[in-house]
Amino acid sequence: MRGLSHRRPVSSRSKFWAFIAGGGLVVASLANSGTAVQARPAPLLPLARIQSFLVGQLASLGSGRTTVMVHSADIATSRSAVQATGMRLVTTFDRIGVAVANGTKAQILAVAARPGVTYLEGNTPISFTLDTSNVATRGAEAVATLTGANGKALDGSGVSVAVIDSGVDPTHPFLKNADGSTAVVASLKSVCLDESTTATNCVIPVPTVIDTDTLSVGGHGTHVNGIVAGRPTVLTDGTHLQGAAPGASLVSISTGATLLIVGADSALNWVLENHNAPCGAGVPASTCPPIKVTNNSYGPTGGGTFDPQSATVQLQRALAADGVVTVWAAGNDGGDGTSSLTNPPAQDPTGGILSVASYFDQNTGTRDGTVSDFSSRGAANDPSTWPDLSAPGEDIESSCRPYLVICSTGLAPNNGPGPLDIGTFNTISGTSMAAPHIAGIVAQLFQADPTATPAEIEAALKSTTHKYTNGAPYTQANGYDTSFDKGTGLVDVVAAVAALTS
Repeated sequence: MRGLSHRRPVSSRSKFWAFIAGGGLVVASLANSGTAVQARPAPLLPLARIQSFLVGQLASLGSGRTTVMVHSADIATSRSAVQATGMRLVTTFDRIGVAVANGTKAQILAVAARPGVTYLEGNTPISFTLDTSNVATRGAEAVATLTGANGKALDGSGVSVAVIDSGVDPTHPFLKNADGSTAVVASLKSVCLDESTTATNCVIPVPTVIDTDTLSVGGHGTHVNGIVAGRPTVLTDGTHLQGAAPGASLVSISTGATLLIVGADSALNWVLENHNAPCGAGVPASTCPPIKVTNNSYGPTGGGTFDPQSATVQLQRALAADGVVTVWAAGNDGGDGTSSLTNPPAQDPTGGILSVASYFDQNTGTRDGTVSDFSSRGAANDPSTWPDLSAPGEDIESSCRPYLVICSTGLAPNNGPGPLDIGTFNTISGTSMAAPHIAGIVAQLFQADPTATPAEIEAALKSTTHKYTNGAPYTQANGYDTSFDKGTGLVDVVAAVAALTS
């Protein structure tokens, strides 16, 4: 597991979740390096493509076991391949034909040769990326002046946002409704890699009174949830704070204690299977609205090649087809445009899959600030790697707990509204903070037009951005004036709503 890193002491920013998603190699590369390949009867079957991370892992696995994702055209074929090779089934992503299984090197090499298996993907490690500036985005203006299709202030009400992260503290004062209930309508936890778990349906519900944000990197998820949908709150120093969509509902999915990509993909798969009724079939949408957007503040450190065969990409494309937008942090690796350092699944050209760069408003609410130095740049000569747009991600104040790892790294703790809320807010930076701004804004757009498609949401956002001039010049690419460091510019909520509803 890749650890957290911080780039400066002023306002901490962690590496965003890192999973290494390189190009794939065929298993013959293992054989050429001296790895024995299990004999097969003639004629030889074609070998499935194997992700390069998994190739390297198998080369040093020895007699141990590891977890892989077995891809095929349908889940029956993947299940059959796992069963035939004696691997232990962990979970399944039925809609995209992926079976997650644990096995030895010999079993994994054998499953690569099973009929119908097309791709083997490793269980790569992940790590989390690290105020909300609703003035610069015009988000606060939209809440105050615009009305959604449901007749309520444009605050994201009637929409649930799924936050896939380290978990959430649903009792935090920033997430409390006026009646004392929590904004978190559903809380879940991935236990897919817990060896004591035998059920393949391993994303389990957790009571919404329980704090799930207790990982070794605890606090990240609570901070992100607050940026999405923190309720209007006045801190003890008089600061007025609210999330991007202060009326939206939150569905928190904790990736579990083991920070590996299967946990995150299991969460995406759960959303795919449950987005229409995230609290169960018997719970009305008025109490628990459908999920219309997911926030994903994770991705590879140092960028990587876009892999359309990965489970992550297949899941987000299925979500887009079902009407759900996927929002990604672009990454925290900076760059100068000589190569792409942006998050690979965020490079997906499918409409409704968004890559978010970090904008810095200089702590003034200005709309003509700078692109954050840490924000990952795409390759200047390859627009497919560029971020889609920018949102505030630097010096962002949101919900925290002072005893949690991520929260304790922020150097601007603030007290919440109650006498016991000491240090319960803090300022952190990173594209992990920029992405949830966009996730909340997407909730506002769906409230404005519930019939909109993910592609229409993306077009409304990108066609109306404010063209702040810091950084690389804008150039015409893929139908927009855009740039390799900040995408199409700074999100403008009021303009995007007008474009979507006109």
